[in-house]
Formats: sequence, C-alpha cells, structure tokens
Amino acid sequence: MKQKNIKQSFPIDSPPLPEGVEGRLTIVKVGGQIVEEPETLKQLLTDFAKIPGHKVLVHGGGRAATKMASLLGIESNIVDGRRITDEKMLQVVTMVYGGLVNKQIVAGLQALGVNALGLTGADMNYMRSEKRPVKTVDYGFVGDVKEVQADILADLISKGVVPVLAPLTHDKKGNLLNTNADTIAGETAKALAKHFDVTLLFCFEKKGVLKDANDDDSVIPVITKVDFEKYVADGTIQGGMIPKLENAFEAIDAGVKEVVISKADEIGKGSGTVVR
Repeated sequence: MKQKNIKQSFPIDSPPLPEGVEGRLTIVKVGGQIVEEPETLKQLLTDFAKIPGHKVLVHGGGRAATKMASLLGIESNIVDGRRITDEKMLQVVTMVYGGLVNKQIVAGLQALGVNALGLTGADMNYMRSEKRPVKTVDYGFVGDVKEVQADILADLISKGVVPVLAPLTHDKKGNLLNTNADTIAGETAKALAKHFDVTLLFCFEKKGVLKDANDDDSVIPVITKVDFEKYVADGTIQGGMIPKLENAFEAIDAGVKEVVISKADEIGKGSGTVVR
C-alpha cells in the first residue's frame, strides 16, 4: 500500500472506505462528447460514483467550447486535431471548461453523494505549465505541463474529496493555459503514484484500441510498447490514439499500476484495452 500518512489540516465528514481499497485510486479521463450530453453525462456520473476507493475525474469539453465560441461570434481554429487558443478563445475555454462543464459535473456528483471539488491547475497551484513554444504552428495560450503538486491533491483525496479536474493550467505568472485533458490525466496519475496504487482509465467513444477502425468489436485486449510501435508502423494505430497511448506508456513507466482505454459506459466492467 503506497498511501502516505498525510497530516489532517481540516475536517471533512466522509464515510469510511471499504476494507482493502484505502490505498487505491482510480483516475478517469472522459472526453467532451460524453460530458456534454445530459443522458451520457448522467450515466457516466452514476458509473463513476460506484467506483470503490479514492477517485479523480478529468474532463474535456471541446464541442461545448466550439459551440459557445460560435454563439459569441468567435471562430474556432483546429490544426491537426488541436485547438488554436488565442486570447478570445482562451476566455471561451475558461468559461466552458472551468465553469459550465466542470460545475455541471460537480453538481451531478454531489447529487449522487460524491464529495466533488472542481479544480483548474491554478487552484492551490496544483498544476503549473509553460506556454508551448512555437515550432511549425503557434497554438497560442496552450500549456505544456511542467509541475504537479501531488501532495496537495493527495491531501484532499485522503480526506474523501473527489477532485474534478478541468483542462486548464497556469504558468504562475497570472496566465491560464488551455491544456490537453489526456495530458492532465497522465501527469496527475504519474504524480499521485507515489501516494496511491493508481489505475488510469481513458474513456472515449470506442470500446478500446481497435485493430480495425471500422469494427467496434476488434478491440486489442492488451498492448505493449512493442505492439504499439508495430501498430503505428503499419497504420493500425493513428491520429489521436497515438498521443493517448504515449501518455499511457509514460504513466506506466512512472509507476502507475494500470492503464485502461475503454468506452465510458464500460466503467467497472473489466473491458477495453489494457496498456502494459
């Protein structure tokens, strides 16, 4: 059991954890599409609430940000699947990620008896990043994570708080930065691995990593680094799945116990692709 004896600094009235799960932590990352539709969000939160032990939820919200930007007359610019975040778009994603989406999730979890707390990386300085340097593309106010204050998060989690992390960080110079939610989940898992036995679950619209993109049942049950390199080389794995798996392997290398890529409605069913 990896959980440290963390000093209690303020009281929180939380029920005791079931025996045998005190040191377990499940980090669930969900994409924007799942949290933006009322029915899928309701099901997600219901399944998430049933996860035993400590837990953290990391969310996106890209479609909602694009919709809000359109309503405000702000054009969305996406290059290679990544959002260009200028000053106006930064205001939009801050409103949507840190406000609308995050607080809807927190309210939904509270209704299920989960003591949730919505956070951006600026809150308690838990995650600091630096503005991404310009190479071939200027992504604007986009952050690359440099530091995670694991002790702060572990302190909250040990008291029964369930952090709900929005995809926003800060540079400790007063600037918020739009940050990839998969990266936030991976960096959080790596940092908390010294405190807990961490399982990281990436949830998206497919059942797992697929051998055939047109066959939803062609799930690869287990994937290693050797498998990954082979599948990338022959084109089986491509696009956004590549950085997702790269984050997964980095997490495993940093001490995360297990990484699973699965569909959101399969939480707790033992399905999906296990990364080893």
